[in-house]
Amino acid sequence: MLEIRSLSMRYPGGTTALSELSLSVGEGVLGLLGPNGAGKSTLMSILATVTRPTAGTFLWEGVDGVEHPLAVRRVLGYLPQDFGVYDKLTAREFLLYLGRLKGLSGAALKSRVDHLLQLVNLHGAAGRRLGGFSGGMRQRVGIAQALLGDPKLLIVDEPTVGLDPEERVRFRNLLSEIAHGRVVILSTHIVSDVEAVAGTIAVLRAGRLVCRATPEELLSKAAGRVFAVVVPPDRLAEVQRRLAVSSLSRRSDGVHVRFVGDASALAGAEAGSASPVEPTLEDAYLLTNLPGAA
Repeated sequence: MLEIRSLSMRYPGGTTALSELSLSVGEGVLGLLGPNGAGKSTLMSILATVTRPTAGTFLWEGVDGVEHPLAVRRVLGYLPQDFGVYDKLTAREFLLYLGRLKGLSGAALKSRVDHLLQLVNLHGAAGRRLGGFSGGMRQRVGIAQALLGDPKLLIVDEPTVGLDPEERVRFRNLLSEIAHGRVVILSTHIVSDVEAVAGTIAVLRAGRLVCRATPEELLSKAAGRVFAVVVPPDRLAEVQRRLAVSSLSRRSDGVHVRFVGDASALAGAEAGSASPVEPTLEDAYLLTNLPGAA
């Protein structure tokens, strides 16, 4: 349904945000992962028809989205990373206003707004002015507005920032429920959010597509490349310089270090003590960022 063809974006001054990125996206949730500056937000801004690329294009159901942005906007729901609100409007007034801009009206619009306020757990605060909302509450308003027009293409950039754990789970469940019959693109730094909802994962680095795979495929590739070792506290700094550490915990017998890559990078007394462990998706993601990773 969505075909990305050789998208490139170069900003004045020579900064390259995207470099000939191509990707096909079908029904369901595509999770975008990558470090800061990888190009995720730029890609989503282009697909939302906010930014025009330097080169390349994308097709939505066969229509060129760069040359014909209205065809995309009619079916689009978009939550950008920096979402603003009108502080003097209530949550309900704000959603009603945006709904009218999307072409909704009358009883259907009011019903849709009430449904979405319930869905994002803001029905009890619908009459409060947005200026008094917390960051997490504003983010939930942003999620609601992205769903206003029952979009076929839903693009959400860091949607769970500011949400408490319960609300994050609620949003994950919501994405899973609405993904049928839609294309959903989710960008986040929280690997567990992607793991919970994405059927396909695309990893970006320095504006390029590093890999595209299912979670199961990434985990399979990581098998045999994740290790655990116990090191003395005074050796921890050196070990962290040598290894790609995914987690660590301090215990009575030393620091338990989990790392990805090659166990031969260990030196000293720990060299023969590393043991392989079952990889997690976060481990698999870290492996894609190692030098020479495919």
